[in-house]
Amino acid sequence: MLIAFLAVLPVFSFAQTPTGGNPLVPTGGNPGCVPSAGKICNPITTANTINQFIKVFLEGILKIGIPIVALAVIYCGFLFVSARGNSEKITKAKDALLYTLIGAAILLGSWAIAELISDTVLSLY
Repeated sequence: MLIAFLAVLPVFSFAQTPTGGNPLVPTGGNPGCVPSAGKICNPITTANTINQFIKVFLEGILKIGIPIVALAVIYCGFLFVSARGNSEKITKAKDALLYTLIGAAILLGSWAIAELISDTVLSLY
C-alpha cells in the first residue's frame, strides 16, 4: 500500500491546473497570494457579501468536519469489535455511534439550511 501511495503521489502533486494555465499565476481572490507557491492564503477574502462569507465558512467547516465524522465512525466500529459481547461496552458503542450520526446530521443539515436560506434570500432581490 505504501508503494502504491508513493507511485500515485506524484500524479497529484505535479498535476496541471484545470484550465491548463500556469499554477503560479493567481486566478482570483487575493492577487498577492499564490497557494501553489507554498503560501497560505486567506480564503475569506473572496467573500464580498454575507451570503458568500457564510458559504465559505461552512465549506471550511465541512472540509474539517467530514473527515472527523469518518474517523469517529471508524472508532465506533472499533468499539463494537472490542466489546466482544459485553453488554455495557456494546451500549457504549451504540451511544457513540448515535452521537456521531447526530453530529454528522447537524453538520450536513447546517450546510443544507444555509444553502436554502441563501437561495431564498437571493431570489428576493
